[in-house]
Amino acid sequence: MNTEHYINHPNFGLLYRVCFVEEHQELFTTLYAQRLFFLVSTSTSGMKFEPIGRSEARLLLENRLRMLRRTGQTQEYEQLQTILQRTFQ
Repeated sequence: MNTEHYINHPNFGLLYRVCFVEEHQELFTTLYAQRLFFLVSTSTSGMKFEPIGRSEARLLLENRLRMLRRTGQTQEYEQLQTILQRTFQ
């Protein structure tokens, strides 16, 4: 099942989840332009939005792809590969 996740940023509006980065951290981008990226950390005290550059976002996504390939999670790997191509090329 492929589900999409969205959150609302106080200044930039609706953000679309690109992928998980690690526990309690996810990579989000602006819904329409997909040019602004945020590393969103969640904790018991709330959410923290850290703006990151396009190259850093791509690096995080590529690292996630490598981890998925190593662990043999082919379905998620293929979905994330499609997201990489659509977002960064």
